[in-house]
Amino acid sequence: MDYWSQATLKSLFVPGGLLLLVAAVCLQSGWVPISASAIDFCYYAVFAAGLLLAWRFRSGRIVLILLTLVLAHRAIEFFSNGRMAAAGPGHIALQLIALLLPINFIAFSVSRERGLSVAAMTSPLGLLFLESIFVAILCRPGETYSPIFLQTPFLHPHWFAWTPIPQLAWLGFVAAFTVLLARFLLFRKPTEGGLLWSLTAAFAGLQFGGVGRVGSGYFAAAGLIVVASVIENSYLLAYHDELTALPGRRSFNETLQGLEGQYAIAMADIDHFKRFNDDFGHETGDQVLRMVAARMQRVSGGGQAFRVGGEEFSIVFAGKSMKEVVPYLEALRVAIEESRFLVRGVPERRSVARGSDRRSHSKSRRKTADPRQGELQFAQQEMAVTVSIGVAEKTVRTRAVEQVVQAADRALYRAKDGGRNRVETASVPRRRVPRLKSNIA
Repeated sequence: MDYWSQATLKSLFVPGGLLLLVAAVCLQSGWVPISASAIDFCYYAVFAAGLLLAWRFRSGRIVLILLTLVLAHRAIEFFSNGRMAAAGPGHIALQLIALLLPINFIAFSVSRERGLSVAAMTSPLGLLFLESIFVAILCRPGETYSPIFLQTPFLHPHWFAWTPIPQLAWLGFVAAFTVLLARFLLFRKPTEGGLLWSLTAAFAGLQFGGVGRVGSGYFAAAGLIVVASVIENSYLLAYHDELTALPGRRSFNETLQGLEGQYAIAMADIDHFKRFNDDFGHETGDQVLRMVAARMQRVSGGGQAFRVGGEEFSIVFAGKSMKEVVPYLEALRVAIEESRFLVRGVPERRSVARGSDRRSHSKSRRKTADPRQGELQFAQQEMAVTVSIGVAEKTVRTRAVEQVVQAADRALYRAKDGGRNRVETASVPRRRVPRLKSNIA
């Protein structure tokens, strides 16, 4: 998997990183004068809108993250009386919040989304309540020194003289940033990237004391980033296929509407996918779809891949002719054919193997659970799949984009009828490409 592709970097920094940059410029450069009252208005508007969106989308995780930010900021303001404090309850509250905030972000980010039911929200809300009591006890009036566990240095104290955040809290933030970045790279979801940048904004707010115009502004930015990630995630669900992360049918239709000039459209279909699904199960079928989609996403020649339904994919080449894109499609076909993946512990659906219908590229290790209880067997196999592709372009006879799509479909059917695992053009039938005999699909 390409973790640092251009698309990945774009989704990482937009919109979260961009919003944080704008907030920093507005709050600290002086180019855009923003009053404290305007920041307060934005603060309440952002968190109210965020909680409303989270309720609308039934996202308990987002509700908990927003509540964590609000409680953290309000606790610092309450115990410091709205002024940045170098000692006393206000300073202790800031240090405690700096420790608890990254821990909560880790806990709520890795927790499974369970909606807003009473059963789902009772435990995490109880945790926030206990943390609030913990902070209130340690920040009671008259306290002047932080608890000993916050004062323990791990590195030379001189290196941290510039920050009000204790070293233990720094370790928490480093751990949280690592976990959130790893989750973003693993799942590629806007909410994961949003949590990363939201915590970064909250860290900046703590660095400026958590109160006042700048501190409150950064906490408002943290909430705004979470709201933006919810909106971005809803867009992703509407226009992208959740299983493969490729753009879906709606995105494909909108792309077709914007095509002008020369273009080519390819339609691709996984060979024998239904039989593969029946033999090895839908979970393995999903694994096949994700693998093929990953190869399609890296197609060269400027092509944009879409999942248009089931095992069917489409690739749009804007500004390219059919002749120009055929080599790219051949390279894609070969890349998919040469890809391998393991199917571990998959129960075979039939008691008797079907011979040639169960082809594989390497050894299969099978064992019977109990000879007296039927012939259910488990296998670990190295598999490969193939695809058939049809491609068409805009011509005098196919001026409308719908006609080009239909021509590509007809070429795809010819590729299927011609033996599969091949690329067929809409105009001239192509020479059949020999297939590997060991392909199972």
